[in-house]
Amino acid sequence: MKQYPSIQREIVGKPIIAFAKNDGNNIRAEWSKKHKGFVKFGSRKVLIDETHEQLGKSINLIKTKYEKDLTDIFKKERYEEVVCFFEFFGPNSFAGMHDPNDTLDVLLFDLDVYKYGLLPPREFIKLTGKIDTPSVLYEGRPTQEFIKSVYDSTLENMPLEGVVCKGLPIKNGYPPLMFKLKSKIWLDKVKEKYKDNWEELI
Repeated sequence: MKQYPSIQREIVGKPIIAFAKNDGNNIRAEWSKKHKGFVKFGSRKVLIDETHEQLGKSINLIKTKYEKDLTDIFKKERYEEVVCFFEFFGPNSFAGMHDPNDTLDVLLFDLDVYKYGLLPPREFIKLTGKIDTPSVLYEGRPTQEFIKSVYDSTLENMPLEGVVCKGLPIKNGYPPLMFKLKSKIWLDKVKEKYKDNWEELI
């Protein structure tokens, strides 16, 4: 099953759509036309099932919240296989760790279609318009004013962590453009809590 590509931090001055970035775990689920639903689940790097101590709960949430609607969409589009990427998070999740007292949720944020690859952001929005996905918080070139609004946490409706900016591929055959912008509050919190390895978490 495909893994989600690394997202760069270098800002590229191309037109982008900025999506709200909730702080949680990247969960992937492989959908198959043959099986009419999800057949595999994984964290960012390894496969998981319902018995996984921290991430197992995400599987039932994904099936309950998304499987029927995504199956309807994918059948209509005549897709054979799709790897769906979700954020698994709660109100107090931070740097991939969860509060055991939280009610956790999953949110679909990207789709990788067999023989096509990751959908560009506008295609993703069009395809998933009726289901729950991250909010669009900004569209256009990443101006200094926009970048500062993320860093200062003044961008309207932005989660604590920040945003993921996505655009068209820079070159034919490349995946969609993607880079992350983080808030100062979130960065400072990571540096304070994880002094020795904070750079690995951003």
